[in-house]
Amino acid sequence: MTDTLIFVDIPADDPSAAATFYAEVFGWRNDPKPEGLYHRMVPGGQFMNPDGTESLIGNLHIGIFKADNARPHPDAGGTEPKSIAQSGRKPRIWLLIGDDDTAERILTAACARGAKELWRDHYWSTFNGYNHAFMDPWGNEIILWGKAGQHPDIPDSYTRE
Repeated sequence: MTDTLIFVDIPADDPSAAATFYAEVFGWRNDPKPEGLYHRMVPGGQFMNPDGTESLIGNLHIGIFKADNARPHPDAGGTEPKSIAQSGRKPRIWLLIGDDDTAERILTAACARGAKELWRDHYWSTFNGYNHAFMDPWGNEIILWGKAGQHPDIPDSYTRE
């Protein structure tokens, strides 16, 4: 048996504003279900096959749920906790930077809309990729991933591990 990850939900006290943020920063389609309570963010496109062609598998979606009433739940009033986590470790969302985009553009767009830059210009040798991160205005940590390629040219200004 193989179980399949279909999407990940992130909390926000204002799902409409969070959906607008992600639509503007990444160009994703905002699909309210319903407006203000739950928004499905649809990045579009398909996962790629090893040969570079599109597969039949659609890219994952991100859901944005209202923190004070996470749906679905059997109790229409929701359950505790009803606030966004403020401290400690939380799940992180990793996004692959498209070939037609840059970390600089994404970080600039996110910060202009209230995000906080966490770091930039890091090379992670374990998975051979460049990464950068920001925290959205609702406290969710987004890590941007860039492919380093077969023989990466790592700038001297990058941190490494």
